[in-house]
Amino acid sequence: MTASTNASLPFPGLRASTLDPAQAHTRHRQPAGEPWLTEIKQGQTLRILDLEGNQAVDIIFYNRHEVGEHYSATDTMLAQGGIYLSTGSVLMSNEGRPMLTIVADTCGRHDTLGGACASESNTVRYALQKKFMHSCRDNYLLAMAQVDAGLSKRDLVPNVNFFMNVPVTPEGGLKFDDGVSGPGKYVELRAEMDLWMLVSNCPQLNNPCNAYNPTPVEFLIWD
Repeated sequence: MTASTNASLPFPGLRASTLDPAQAHTRHRQPAGEPWLTEIKQGQTLRILDLEGNQAVDIIFYNRHEVGEHYSATDTMLAQGGIYLSTGSVLMSNEGRPMLTIVADTCGRHDTLGGACASESNTVRYALQKKFMHSCRDNYLLAMAQVDAGLSKRDLVPNVNFFMNVPVTPEGGLKFDDGVSGPGKYVELRAEMDLWMLVSNCPQLNNPCNAYNPTPVEFLIWD
C-alpha cells in the first residue's frame, strides 16, 4: 500500500473495544489544554477517549528504560506504508522496534504529519501577537519539568496527533481541517514495551483541530 492510497481510504480501521471501562485500573481525566507525563507498562492497554469531540491529543512515547529510543513518525509511516493511523497500525521507534499497536478505534484516522503547535509556528501561521499563546511545545516542557523521567528539550521529536485531521493536498501540502472525531470516540493501544507517555491535550485556538475550543479527554489503562 502506498501513502497516497492510504490517504484516500474511507476509515477502514474502525473497530470497537471489548474492554469494560469499569475494569480499568486507571481512569484519568485530562483538563483542556494541559500536559501530562506518565508511565505505561508493557502489555497494558491504553484508551484515549475524546469526551466532547474534535479534541486533538498530541503524544510522544519513549522507551522508559532508555529515553533515547522514542516514537518515530518516519519509521511508523515506512513500516505501515501509509500516513494515517487506525486499528492494526504499529507505532514504531527510531530503533525500528514496535512501541504500541492500535487494537481498537472508533474514530478511524489519526495524524502523523501535523506536528505540535509552538509559539514559533503560531506566529508564522496566524499572527505575531499569537506568539505568547500556550502551545503543545510549552506543555511538553512543563510536563518534563514536573516529572523526573530523564527527559529534556533535546528529547522533543515529532509526535502523534490522535483525533486530528490533517489532509494532504494533491500538491503535497498539509491542511488543518475539522476533525473526524466526535463525543465518545476513542482509540485503544497495546504497549509493546515499557513506556513514558508525554501528553499535550492541545490548547490550540487558531485552527479547527480542536473546533476552536479545547476540551478535556480521558485516559483509561487496563492490565
